[in-house]
Amino acid sequence: MRSHTVCASVLFTGSSLLAGCSRTDTIAQQEAQEEAVFAFDQAAFSGAKPWTSQEFENNPEEFQFAIIGDRTGGANVQGTFAMAVDQLNLLQPEFVINVGDIIEGYAEDEAELNAMWEEAEAMTAELEMPFFYTRGNHDVSFPGGKEAWLERRGPNHYYFVYRDVLFMVLDSEDSPRPQPPPEIKELTKVYKRLQAEDPEEARKMLAEFMSSEAIVAALGQPVEFPEQQIAWIMKTLAENADVRWTFLFMHEPCWENPSESFKEIQTLLQGRTHTFFAGHLHYYDYDEIDGVEYITMGPAGASWHHDGPGNVDHVTWVTMTEAGPQIGSIALKGLFDRKGLDPSLFGAYDRKGSTE
Repeated sequence: MRSHTVCASVLFTGSSLLAGCSRTDTIAQQEAQEEAVFAFDQAAFSGAKPWTSQEFENNPEEFQFAIIGDRTGGANVQGTFAMAVDQLNLLQPEFVINVGDIIEGYAEDEAELNAMWEEAEAMTAELEMPFFYTRGNHDVSFPGGKEAWLERRGPNHYYFVYRDVLFMVLDSEDSPRPQPPPEIKELTKVYKRLQAEDPEEARKMLAEFMSSEAIVAALGQPVEFPEQQIAWIMKTLAENADVRWTFLFMHEPCWENPSESFKEIQTLLQGRTHTFFAGHLHYYDYDEIDGVEYITMGPAGASWHHDGPGNVDHVTWVTMTEAGPQIGSIALKGLFDRKGLDPSLFGAYDRKGSTE
């Protein structure tokens, strides 16, 4: 992937240097470049050919990146997220971006919190391409969480431009959010133990927790964005008015029950081609609202919250084309390396408890 990207950049720069040459010379050079990419014995294939086309999908203006969902919120004991990292290295996107919840959180002291971050960062360090973080509730919604984020990861919201495409990472945890029940830490420990010892009991425990009155109320509370973040969004959009597309990432899918401040963000984006991504619910979902795509990522190791077709560990693969993004999701258990399926990973593939 990287060698292709470098070649494409060089060729594209080279063609721009020839802007003053004749059209004939330019066409000749383009044909020479095509021959350098794809060559065959033309004498042997003067008629019918055993392929369908010579128009390859290799536009140097296109690029690919991957998105990965929640690791935590009851991270599974089989190591699904670590397996996803290995699979992303097989796929070789140009970069990876997540939608929050990379640590379990709710640490009791600084040492425990540092250990959580070191565990997560050791996993993302295995990636052979850049990894972009998004703040999730498990990352910061507890005493010391936001301070640790600031020290380790910097700003709570940010943007970057890549190949004339704007990527905005918003912070859905910027304003106060509902706090989890005080027993959340102990419940998480029990849940992790049951995943290995009694998966069916773990599922029952999780279903009871997710149906509790406090959790249902918390999930239904709209996400408010403070004025400071709204002002930053407005400024960032104004300074990047001519990009060819805008992607927005956040942890909570704010469009499910939009607050007035989220509606203001939607208004700011009117007239601009854009796509939203979020996570949090641990269940893949797709919405199209007023012609705009809103995608809620399924998990990559986090607990499964309820049954259904969106209950799948996956990564999402995005190819940015001249016409807009092509988006497809890859179930983790549908991908393996050249050596074949590894039986030691079956627990991570299917979450069937201990593999011993």
